[in-house]
This record gives sequence, structure tokens and C-alpha cells, in this order.
Amino acid sequence: MSAPTTKADAKSFLASGLGIALFSSAVFGTSGSFAKSMLETGWSPGAAVAVRLTGAALILVIPAVVVLRGRWHQLKDNWLTILLFGLIGVAGCQLFYFNAVARLSVGVALLLEYLAPVMIVLWLWIASRRRPRALTAAGALLSLGGLVLVLDLTGAVKVDFVGVLWGMAAAVCLVIYFFITAKENDTLPPLVLASGGLLVGALVMWLVGLLGLLPMTFSTADTTLGPWTTPWWVSAVGLIILATVLAYISGIMAARSLGSKVASFVSLTEVLFAVIWAWLLLGELPGPIQLLGGLLIVGGVVLVRVDELRGDRKAARATQEAARALDHPNDVEPVPTGRVTDAPRG
Repeated sequence: MSAPTTKADAKSFLASGLGIALFSSAVFGTSGSFAKSMLETGWSPGAAVAVRLTGAALILVIPAVVVLRGRWHQLKDNWLTILLFGLIGVAGCQLFYFNAVARLSVGVALLLEYLAPVMIVLWLWIASRRRPRALTAAGALLSLGGLVLVLDLTGAVKVDFVGVLWGMAAAVCLVIYFFITAKENDTLPPLVLASGGLLVGALVMWLVGLLGLLPMTFSTADTTLGPWTTPWWVSAVGLIILATVLAYISGIMAARSLGSKVASFVSLTEVLFAVIWAWLLLGELPGPIQLLGGLLIVGGVVLVRVDELRGDRKAARATQEAARALDHPNDVEPVPTGRVTDAPRG
């Protein structure tokens, strides 16, 4: 294969929904490393999340206004979508997750939150009253199995019932996030949805902090990223720009391209990327069992994607067959078109 063809294929993949979804997972995966470097210097989780959402919202306000081009009615027509996205998909998901972490280990809390793809499959099963196809079911089981291996939940694990409920609540919020972002809406650009949702989420986090429901502790001490000691704002900027601005915009674009089911399964690769970033930035080297888990996650995503494509092809063939049937509504002998004088005489 020639070099130009290879470059074209690479650009086509990156521009596709799957390529954008993987990019979103990769930048989302940096959040743990940037946040941990801040938490280790005295930041509270609530403060880190509030700064993250506020900074991202402020960055996206001007581009969002430019994209709107004076069409303020788009905000009015979609205010409920923006409110739900910010309240549930952004603030609620992170707030419930941190409450789960307070009572459970980080691994168990993250595993509970990432039950969201299985919940989506079950919900679509109930709503459509059709069982998921074999490949989708296999992909779900394979991805969850890989997720367990990546998290490497070994040894004694403290399980708290209330913490489990918080983790399940975070998973429900994540389900709603995928359904909101996957909904096709030509009147609400992804940039506007991301900006509005992050602004709503930031306001909710500050409100929760002011009410004393979530500790807000800040620090200006230097942070450590890999072999470098950097000012606190370096980690904050990485958390805001990479793990939030780019992550949310690309995540919305991917969900609209792939749909909620496939996008949610691809998002499982975020755990694998988080492990890699933690290795590079925090020196937490992943073990062989985690690498195996990452392969299982990718395998599960591939199975779900293949099943989705097969379903799309079957639907396309059915549509084509229906169209051909309409082109020939009556199977009868054609009416003679010759001149009357050409007909045989009696």
C-alpha cells in the first residue's frame, strides 16, 4: 500500500465516529492523572471538579457564541436538554462518583459507574422488547470482564451498601449522558451543548460547595507529573483543556455519530487510557493482567461495533428490497403498444 493511501486511511479513521470516540476516551483518561497530582497537594475532589468545569465553561463561552451567530432561539428551544446534560451528565455523574469513592475503593466505584453500557443494553432491550443480538451480548460480557482486569481488583475490598448505591447512581447519570449526547439535534451544535452543560455543572458544583455538602479545599503547592515538578496551574490547565474541553466536545460528536450504545462501549477504553497516562505521568506501571484487560475491552468494543454494522447492512438491504418491490407493483402482462393497423385481422 502506498504512503498517500495509508495517510488517507488514517485521516478517514480519525474523522470517523470511532476515531473521535477513541480520542475522546484518551483525553478523558488524562483527568485521573491531572486530578491526582492536585489531590496529593491538598485539593479536595469537589474543588478540583469545580475548577475543572468552571475553566472549561469559560473557555467555551466565546466559541459557543460565535457558533450560535445570533440564533439565541436555539438556547431557548433546547434549554431542557442543556439543563439535563449539565445537571445529570456532568455535575451529577461526578458528584455521585465522588460520594461512592468516599465509601468504596476507587476501583470498585469506577467499576460500578461503568456498568452504564450494560444498563443501556438492558434499557434498549426493555424499551424495544427485543433481546440484544449474540455479538452485542458477548461484547458486553467481554468488555466488563476486561474492565475488571484493568481495574485489578485484588485483595480485600471494602464493600459499603450506601457506597454501592452512590456508584449505581453515577452509572445511571452516565447512561443519561450517553442518551442526551447521542440524540440527533441539528438545532443544537455540540460546542453549544458542551459549553452550556459545563456552565450548568459548574454552577451546581459551586452551589453544592457553598451549602457545605461537598468540601472545597484549594492549594497552590507545586504538583508532580512524571519526572517534572510543575506549578499547580499546569495540572489545572491540563485538567481543564485536555480532560474537559476537548474530551466533552469530541465525546458529544462521537456519540452523535455512533449512537449511545456503541459510544458507551467505546468509552470503556477510557479506563485503559487512564492506566497508560497514570504510568507515564505518575509512574504507576500497569501489570500484565491490566494489559490483558485492555485487550478484552477493545475486543468487546469491536464485537459491538461489528454487530451494529451488520444490523445497519441488514436494514439497508431490507429497505432496498422494499424499494424494488414498489418499483414492480403488478406482475401482469404488459399492454400492447403497437399501432392498431398492425394487429392481425379477423
